[in-house]
Amino acid sequence: MILKLKNSRITDWRGYKGRPFLISGPCSAETEEQVMETARQLAKIKEVSLFRAGIWKPRTRPNSFEGVGVEGLRWLRRVKEETGLLVGTEVANERHVYEALKYGIDMLWIGARTSVNPFTVQEISDALKGVDVMVLVKNPINPDIELWIGAIERVAKAGITRIGAIHRGFSSYEKTLYRNQPNWQLPIELRRRIPELPIICDPSHISGSRQFLHEISQKALDLNFDGLMLESHIDPDKALSDSSQQLTPNDLKELLSRLILRNPNPSDPKLLDVLGELRQQIDIYDDYLLDLMEKRMKVSETIGHYKKENNITILQSIRWDEIIKKAISKGQAKGLSAELIKTIFTAIHQESINLQMKIMNNGAKDQDYKK
Repeated sequence: MILKLKNSRITDWRGYKGRPFLISGPCSAETEEQVMETARQLAKIKEVSLFRAGIWKPRTRPNSFEGVGVEGLRWLRRVKEETGLLVGTEVANERHVYEALKYGIDMLWIGARTSVNPFTVQEISDALKGVDVMVLVKNPINPDIELWIGAIERVAKAGITRIGAIHRGFSSYEKTLYRNQPNWQLPIELRRRIPELPIICDPSHISGSRQFLHEISQKALDLNFDGLMLESHIDPDKALSDSSQQLTPNDLKELLSRLILRNPNPSDPKLLDVLGELRQQIDIYDDYLLDLMEKRMKVSETIGHYKKENNITILQSIRWDEIIKKAISKGQAKGLSAELIKTIFTAIHQESINLQMKIMNNGAKDQDYKK
């Protein structure tokens, strides 16, 4: 099923003077004073459209700060009344939805730990039926595009029209530069499949550190995301959760001033002509790549038959290690990143293994090889 958002009010997702929709506020609502002072300062930043704060916090370990609960919803209502900002919070079950709506919360988001569970998403969706509220769905913690789309579809089937996605990165066992791997290809694929769906980037949770917030925010804007969710706290170093990824309102304002907005729809005929010519070149090279891939797989197929004939195992670890090291070295000399080379060659290697596995198990005809 390809989701069609026939009534999606995408204009709701453009903020100040058509700029991307900006959501900001503390990771967690801690005290009424902290919430109100942060909101007052953020309200002075014209780009901020919506104030966010976590009321219920799903923590990895017990005895961590798990949010102030329903009392924090009263503080959000006060923010809305005194500053005029829209307000939003995360919901993780049916009760959270009912409580948030009772206090007039404008936007709800389903977190990464929740969107991974279809049963819970369905429970939340059922609670949303007949309600006119903005709902954002964060990507699941694991990089599964179908699971992400499935969660969005469940919310849409409940009749929610103001629906969007949040790209907050994906958990990884390996230690990486960022807290969560961006895996930009997944939100790009989501946009391809559901073009009408607004996508918000959450640089705070991708980075896990203030030092990378500008870099990730700019990448999201360069990819034409519809908005950003950046966490802000009046005193980040004393925050009860995720202190290292939050900005003061003043630092947020400074970061926003350095972001560059690109033109998503160029109309200059000269620019379009140049782009058209360059894209034709890309199409030609893509055809070359496919032709080369076909030839390479023919060789892999021949190798598979030879291994079967001589009772040799498919995986030759030493040979694979040599290939990947040599490819990365040559690729970097040509200005290509190690990440790109490793990703491409790993995929090719896996496809070669799959092909040879079929041959080993009589999936391909040996007489074709002998010809």
